Amino acid sequence: MADDILHPETLALHGGHRFDPQTGAVAVPIYQTTSYQFRDTEHAANLFALKELGNIYTRIMNPTTDVLEKRLAAMEGGAAGLGTASGQSAATLCILNLCQAGDNFVSSTDLYGGTWNLFANTLTAMGIECRFVDPTDPENFRRATDARTRCFFAETLPNPKLNVFPIREVADIGRGLDLPLIVDNTAAPVICRPLEHGAAVVMYSTTKYIGGHGTSIGGMIVDGGNFDWEACGHRFPTLNQPDPSYHGAVWTEAVKPLGPIAFAIRARVTLLRDVGAAMSPFNAFMFLQGLETLPLRMRAHCANAAAVAAFLAGHPKVGRVIFPGLQGGEMRRRADAYLDGGYGALMGFELKDGMEAGKRFIDALKLFYHVANIGDARSLAIHPATTTHSQLSENERKATGVSDGYVRLSIGIEHPDDLLADLAQALDAA
Repeated sequence: MADDILHPETLALHGGHRFDPQTGAVAVPIYQTTSYQFRDTEHAANLFALKELGNIYTRIMNPTTDVLEKRLAAMEGGAAGLGTASGQSAATLCILNLCQAGDNFVSSTDLYGGTWNLFANTLTAMGIECRFVDPTDPENFRRATDARTRCFFAETLPNPKLNVFPIREVADIGRGLDLPLIVDNTAAPVICRPLEHGAAVVMYSTTKYIGGHGTSIGGMIVDGGNFDWEACGHRFPTLNQPDPSYHGAVWTEAVKPLGPIAFAIRARVTLLRDVGAAMSPFNAFMFLQGLETLPLRMRAHCANAAAVAAFLAGHPKVGRVIFPGLQGGEMRRRADAYLDGGYGALMGFELKDGMEAGKRFIDALKLFYHVANIGDARSLAIHPATTTHSQLSENERKATGVSDGYVRLSIGIEHPDDLLADLAQALDAA
């Protein structure tokens, strides 16, 4: 059956691979190799000239990673995937694929702290300006755009605010200006498919829910194949002008025989080749294992999170619970419009007694792990003001929604009664 008629739950098990043609193995083999034997000189020349796709060197492409790329692209409804060494490298390559020194891009203020620092400091030092705007009003993206703007960037379900991003509204504004929307969907796999709402590119930290077990670090870029980079050529010189780093290739022309994948191909054969942020084949294998159960796990994550949010909302020591399922008004409308099957597994809450209460709560937990991660099968907790967002100024922390007493939870798939019991005893100690 064609991948485009299968459901994501089925594609998570069957997309991109049926069995190994050499051995008949059903599980995807780990191709732990750096290099590949060419059939002859013509074959080698065709690969390097992009006349055909195939394996050259694992920094650029690997058969194990290739299955993961195809499988996740199929689940998203995209045209091509590109595995990277981390979610941070995926975000970096997304921007560098379109922006050069002197260019700018417009990003939502509601971001993971590491992404904020990447955009505000590291890319700025490279001559690329990030213009941060409040996504509460989608028109802010239009107002921040000028002739050197190359893309919009956002997170579907950004922590810590957990206000679902207005994907369709901003994507439509972008397409009217010949600009693509890139969406980091790390916190909402399966329950949100941004390409269906107008996004042009989707990226993930596969470290999180896709891996699901806290064992491997990686990232993924999915080219939606739904944006006409050539027609909007004035916006994208990296894709429409000769690339001196690849014998003058014009990417929108060079890839036409391969499909609408100019974005993915340039990111692979120029940026991934040069930067070297390649996914390990072993990690790709681990992510394939996680992907097989991702739809089941997301159901359990979301159900447990709803139960925890309701419990915290009624606790006297809790001043506020931040969770899409408890929101009202426009934020609830967006959550219902873009999330399908649950409101995610992330939540935050503010303790009335501030930072010291937050520290006491974290130290009293017995079942929840105190780690700087999200998306594990096990439940996790952290105090962002002293950890993940500690590099931001006080004003920057407030802009992202991190207060002194804010605690972030990533709800796992344990029995909900056990989670509630652990939270209750930790709150007693706070």
